[in-house]
Amino acid sequence: MAVVLAAGLSKRMRSDTIKVLHRVGGRESVARVVDACHGLAPVVVVGHQGERVRGALAHAEVTFVEQAEPRGTGDAVLRAEAATAGAANILVLYGDGAVLTRELIAELVRRHHAGAAAATLLTGEMDDPAGYGRVVRDPGGRVLAIVEEADCTPEQRRIREWYTGVACYRRSDLFEALHQVGTANAKGEVYLTDAVGILARTGHQVDAFCSARAEEAIGVDDRADLAEAERIIRGRVLARLFEAGVTVRDPATTYVDERAEIGQDTVLEPMTIIEGPCRIGRRCVIGPGSHVVASQVADDVRVTHAVVEESRVGEGCVIGPFAHLRPGTVLGHDVEVGNFAEIKNSTVGAGSKAHHHSYIGDADLGARVNVGAGVITVNYDGRSKHRTTVADDAFLGCNVNLIAPIEVGDGAYVAAGSTVNQPVPAGSLAIARERQSNKLEWAARRAAQHDEKG
Repeated sequence: MAVVLAAGLSKRMRSDTIKVLHRVGGRESVARVVDACHGLAPVVVVGHQGERVRGALAHAEVTFVEQAEPRGTGDAVLRAEAATAGAANILVLYGDGAVLTRELIAELVRRHHAGAAAATLLTGEMDDPAGYGRVVRDPGGRVLAIVEEADCTPEQRRIREWYTGVACYRRSDLFEALHQVGTANAKGEVYLTDAVGILARTGHQVDAFCSARAEEAIGVDDRADLAEAERIIRGRVLARLFEAGVTVRDPATTYVDERAEIGQDTVLEPMTIIEGPCRIGRRCVIGPGSHVVASQVADDVRVTHAVVEESRVGEGCVIGPFAHLRPGTVLGHDVEVGNFAEIKNSTVGAGSKAHHHSYIGDADLGARVNVGAGVITVNYDGRSKHRTTVADDAFLGCNVNLIAPIEVGDGAYVAAGSTVNQPVPAGSLAIARERQSNKLEWAARRAAQHDEKG
């Protein structure tokens, strides 16, 4: 089993949101940690903002226990004593370990099971492990204790081996030790790390797995840590994309959610964001300056300086520049959506074009529809939304208003400048505008009147 500690106040984050709920790679840190514990039946210890943590993990199969008062990491683990009853060994880790991988955890668990230790610690080495507990060993290399940085002597601060906060324990030995831990320390709390010293002093074997991959276990305690974790996750994602045959013009300015799937020979131009569980096909060009959110994009699509949210885009479509596909948009193949065009909760058939300054909302457009500049589907009457239906091969002239609910038939034309509130039959021409009248010599008369008054 695993025990994930997610009850801290997170003061160093300087945020109204506790650190385990800050997002890295598009997901909350605690959700990433629970995912890394796959197959270990996680018990999550919650406290401050516990309901929000429960909400972030609503998708996961976990057990929750509560630490009502923040009395330290050791006390938090004690809250999980009953929930872990029956387990021979438990993995303990922190909910802010946003870059942990299943592979590293599996290796630690394997080493613990293969040995005879009461505890197997995941440790690393660095020149300046500031902020982390130090691993104290005897001259023979045996682990004696973990000393939190706030309690380190100057000599102990120079120790290069640091404790990641991730460890496997023989359950019975861990809880026996935890019940002996006091609060005589700089914070007046029950430290989980003190249990390691108790185990060592009472003759139990404590092993340390000093991994070259220990950076995967860094905690996200402040905004700098958050940025570093994001860098690590982004690096992993980009490495996967390169291996899959995706070109990223400028990795430094490109963000790709790790849940995204992108096809071979697709190019991501600079300043592009792929957010959420997107699926992007082959031979696409996304960007520069584009933002795709939780959408499906088929093969051979071009998205330039545009936003695509929760939409489905068919093969060969051209989106942008400066277009906006809002949630619920479905485009058939070879649709073109151009400058300052906006589509929301609508379907647009194959080969249709909306090139300039138009709004299509709550509408169903057929194939090969021409949407002229300035076309508006007037879908909202102040209380309710209404749908517009435009059949195949219809032609909507510039500056047309379609007052929904309304239907435009197959091959029908709506003349430029018309405001239409009645159905347009197939093959017909709808003209809904005042007849033009010309006032001859009006400009000269107006100028003369102005001169007289001047």
